Amino acid sequence: MKFVLRLLGGLVLVVVLIVAGVLIGARFADGPLEIIAGGAFTTGEPYTGAEPDWTFARDLVTIEFQSLEPVRSRTTWLMTHEGRIFIPCGYMTTTWGRIWKQWPIEAEKDGRVIARIEGKLYDRTLVRIKEGPILEPILAELGRKYTGGEPVPMDAVTSGYLWIFELAPRA
Repeated sequence: MKFVLRLLGGLVLVVVLIVAGVLIGARFADGPLEIIAGGAFTTGEPYTGAEPDWTFARDLVTIEFQSLEPVRSRTTWLMTHEGRIFIPCGYMTTTWGRIWKQWPIEAEKDGRVIARIEGKLYDRTLVRIKEGPILEPILAELGRKYTGGEPVPMDAVTSGYLWIFELAPRA
């Protein structure tokens, strides 16, 4: 019995060490590792030119963005509407969401980010949208892309459960 307990304890320790190693190692990676936050972007071509029409990104499933303070990158969903680009963040009224998702809170303090889309780097500012007529078409697009066409209710935003950010031009 002692042998079995020692073996199980050893296996648990190995798993914990592997997970910790991946989480720590990801902070030094060129961008996120799917759902695991990563480090600063080290590859990509800086975008120069006029404000893009983000319609080209309409059917992309995810993009990456890196915050400048703290320097950390992650993968996120996106929506476009009338040439503008938006990202959602859900579960913000749940304990798990508040623990797991620090970036929205950090973005309200310092919204400067770099978006990496198809190898291009875009200097942007995350601006939270809490109300207004723009929300209805953004929520419709969120439903179209990610919930199988199920509508996302406005209450998700007004209750604080779902935060919507525009990736606005950096001033």
